[in-house]
Amino acid sequence: MARKTDIPPSYYGEPRNFDPSFRGPIHNRACTDVLCCVIFVIVILGYIALGTVAWIHGDTRKVVYPTDSHGQFCGQQGTPNANKAILFYFNILQCANPAVLINLQCPTTQLCVSKCPDRFATYLDMQYNYRYNNSYWEYYRQFCKPGFDNPRKSVAHVLRDEDCPSMIVPSRPFLQRCFPDFITRNGTLTVANKTDFKDGLGKTRSVIDLRDAANGITSLLDAKEVGMKIFEDYASSWYWILLGLVITMVVSLAFILLLRFTAGVLLWLIIFGVIAVVGYGIWHCYWEFSTLRGKPHSDGDVTISDIGFQTDFRVYLQLSQTWLILMISLSVIEAVIIVILIFLRRRVRIAIALLKEGSRAIGYIMSTLFYPIITFVLLAICIAYWAVIAVFLASSGDAVYKVMSTQDKCMYANLTCDPEFSQTNVTMVCPGSQCTFAFYGGESLYHNYILVLQLCNLLVFLWLVNFTIALGQCTLAGAFASYYWALRKPQDIPSCPLFSSFSRAVRYHTGSLAFGSLILAFVQMFRIVLEYLDHKLKGAHNAFARFLICCFKCCFWCLEHFIKFMNRNAYIMMAIYGKSFCTSAKDAFFLLMRNVVRVAVLDKVTDFLLFLGKVLISGSVGVLAFFFFTRKIPVIQEEVPSLNYYWVPLLTVIFGSYLIAHGFFNVYAMCVDTLFLCFCEDLERNDGSPLKPFYMSPQLHRILRREQGSKLYASS
Repeated sequence: MARKTDIPPSYYGEPRNFDPSFRGPIHNRACTDVLCCVIFVIVILGYIALGTVAWIHGDTRKVVYPTDSHGQFCGQQGTPNANKAILFYFNILQCANPAVLINLQCPTTQLCVSKCPDRFATYLDMQYNYRYNNSYWEYYRQFCKPGFDNPRKSVAHVLRDEDCPSMIVPSRPFLQRCFPDFITRNGTLTVANKTDFKDGLGKTRSVIDLRDAANGITSLLDAKEVGMKIFEDYASSWYWILLGLVITMVVSLAFILLLRFTAGVLLWLIIFGVIAVVGYGIWHCYWEFSTLRGKPHSDGDVTISDIGFQTDFRVYLQLSQTWLILMISLSVIEAVIIVILIFLRRRVRIAIALLKEGSRAIGYIMSTLFYPIITFVLLAICIAYWAVIAVFLASSGDAVYKVMSTQDKCMYANLTCDPEFSQTNVTMVCPGSQCTFAFYGGESLYHNYILVLQLCNLLVFLWLVNFTIALGQCTLAGAFASYYWALRKPQDIPSCPLFSSFSRAVRYHTGSLAFGSLILAFVQMFRIVLEYLDHKLKGAHNAFARFLICCFKCCFWCLEHFIKFMNRNAYIMMAIYGKSFCTSAKDAFFLLMRNVVRVAVLDKVTDFLLFLGKVLISGSVGVLAFFFFTRKIPVIQEEVPSLNYYWVPLLTVIFGSYLIAHGFFNVYAMCVDTLFLCFCEDLERNDGSPLKPFYMSPQLHRILRREQGSKLYASS
């Protein structure tokens, strides 16, 4: 039998000898990588213990409820603040930015209130009006410390003791905190139709001071408004979104089943369909560009940078530059697809045969199409458990108070303190300083290692996620290998191949799967650390350090993808032969190297065709959703819900459709990869004689042999 490549066989290991007793995945196998299995079980038990400890020490109320200056929760039932769910700042002008506000480290007294103030007022004005009308004090006192009932107390003493704020401004709650109610009228920033106000200390301040003190709040409020509109759009269109996703699922399932009978026709339709869809996009973008350019007094000369960020994306569709950018992008995509097809046109026919064989295998083992549901459930459990532990760890500890001073040179600033320190030396050295709640923490061994525990939580989370994915890959590989190594199909395919493969993977190869997953988890952990360092160095001027981080990021990105590729093939070999992870990885590597040309071409061509299939399905459903939500289908115009942003359900349908198609096609890709490795093994074990027959289908053997013969002819 002719070799597949010109590489000497001994360089990448010798081909396997013929074993007449070999009939696919070995059933009589032993446990592999037992030590890794034991470590994995111990780590899971430790992870459960970590969750228990975090649950004991953590308190989710610290995340749900805002906390006042005394560490008391606002809005918590069963406390004096049960009906006071909003946090009020005595002097918001002393707060530097919204991040300080949200982290509760603003150097001013914070108080739980039932509602935010709705008017401008000062303590001085209240005292003056109180002599004539008691209602002024009744309104103002709700923003004073509980128990304070002396409106005649001098202003100086009130401000010294922080009994009441010197002023209140119209505010509205955001993130359960009172922020100034900014409104822009005719381009002028106002609060309650005013551009200035009294600060209660004898000065007239501008609304701009409030904006500077709460820098970024306006954009956050706008973001909240956009978020509410998006929520409304989801509430009114969720059933149509669900219908689009169901259509995607049905089309994906039908597409895979049709590949069994019309793989060649369908795949060529995919190729030309994608080319046609992208071509139509190019034409439509050109038409819109030309139309906008030809209109007099249009926005054709206005650029995207001129208008900045807009929440209404329809604004961008009125710019010719938008359509020009889209047209250029689609043209580049179209050119890349065409060039790839020109150079790989011969390999496409071979890939079609491989995909047809994969469709036949899935047709005999239909249960494999629904296995991604199990993977999704396991991943959801891992993500939920990780998130819960992270929240409980973050909320562990007791209230820590720190000295907050408005003076830059206060020697006690940021030092821990006792809330009852009003008569200590601190207030004398740093007048106006406050002992304010800062965060939750402690000095115990547990609290000192919270960061380490968070990192351990992240590492184990990555390990479990990769293990779940590895278990799915090994299970599917075992099921599809059972199909390939059945000499008579489907008579020799074992019953319940998916369940049998899952049982073998869990019973014998938990340690091996955990070993491969741990290697990948460590690499991903390093990548996360590098991303964090790169984020921290963005503002630095050390160019060499940033260059070094960039190089490391690139190297670890390549390493992660290589390990994923090797792990995937190692799990296939493990599912077939039942060997350890390292042995399976070595065998898979040498087998792939002995067939390096096919690996580099056929495998990537099939991946490319499957990618085009996902793009075609999600793109087609997306186009249908676009015409529906923009009311361009006359028959059902009345059924379209009223939306604030039509792109909200549209993007949801497109993204969800791609994920659903990816789930189905990922099973298909695993099937093709498994059949490819089995085919390479089949060629090395057998020669097609009656004593050593091929297990591949006659069609696949004929096409691949033809490809090999043409390659040998070309080399001669």
